[in-house]
Amino acid sequence: MPEITVSLPQHSYQIEISEGNISQLGDQLKQLKLGTKVLVVSNPEIFDHYGQICIDSLENSGFEVYSHLIPAGESNKNLQSIAKIYDSALAHHLERSSTLVALGGGVIGDMTGFTAATWLRGINFVQVPTSLLAMVDASVGGKTGVNHPQGKNLIGAFYQPKLVLIDPSVLKTLPPREFRAGMAEVIKYGIIWDPELFSQLENATNITSFDEIDPQLLNTILVRSCQAKADVVAQDEKETGIRAILNYGHTIGHAIESLTDYKQYVHGEAIALGMIAAGEIAIQMGLWRETNGNRQNKLISKVGLPTKIDAPLKVKEVLEALKNDKKVKSGKIRFILPTKIGSVKITDKISSEVIKESIMQLLNQR
Repeated sequence: MPEITVSLPQHSYQIEISEGNISQLGDQLKQLKLGTKVLVVSNPEIFDHYGQICIDSLENSGFEVYSHLIPAGESNKNLQSIAKIYDSALAHHLERSSTLVALGGGVIGDMTGFTAATWLRGINFVQVPTSLLAMVDASVGGKTGVNHPQGKNLIGAFYQPKLVLIDPSVLKTLPPREFRAGMAEVIKYGIIWDPELFSQLENATNITSFDEIDPQLLNTILVRSCQAKADVVAQDEKETGIRAILNYGHTIGHAIESLTDYKQYVHGEAIALGMIAAGEIAIQMGLWRETNGNRQNKLISKVGLPTKIDAPLKVKEVLEALKNDKKVKSGKIRFILPTKIGSVKITDKISSEVIKESIMQLLNQR
């Protein structure tokens, strides 16, 4: 069973990756010697598939288990939803020794983690990701939070889970579109950290769905992506330096999500568009070769992710939305730009004209 350690000075924890892991949730929590009360937070669809498996496992290990469901979708990732989780925590008398279990994708994980960080000034928190995107990215690293009407993830906290429990078999119920969205984050790791992973994706026959991908390659994707994130987070837990590279593609990607009200593009699709824009900026600035940009864009297209914005957005709108990005520092927009496959740099020394040109290309307005 692959086991990856996220090594941090005060909050180290394990990422456990194994088929059938979800039915071992109770045993895993028991080994951590957590309190007896557990609140499972999920959405109705995921809970229908896996909620009872988790509850049975927890109850069989002696836990007192409750559940709270939130409607699916990024539009529900807000403070109103957090308040309802607080209400459940209060109603079930959760204590500081109690545990919140996030059973779901990135939205559920972010909200559950934020609730755990702020309820009683911090209670236990365990991630059980059910989407590819959450498995390879959102569940690891301790970023929690919700959206503000003016921008994505502007309200949040760094708060590490006690455990990340990954069961690849749950991906069989993941819609193909969501699987492809998760692959955007996998491609990201290839660009910023792991050229060997990038090459394996390029050489793969099919990487568009759980049913089509080679199981061994899927395991490689999970292990190498989680290891890459663990390595980066271990160096920079609270994003004061190198951790910012994990935001590759997210600067313009988040703006696209916000401007389309989180309805037209799921997160990974917007990030794919953001990576294409960042690659174009890097090419214009002479940081990486056009051939590498073409390799990236070809792989994004191979997965079935969008390569152009299919929404009535204006360049001015996107530029304005970028000002609300969390990575803005001293009024300057910071971008993560590739220099070769497997390496990127962080810079705010980009002219507005270069940024504008990359957005125009995404909008087919060149």
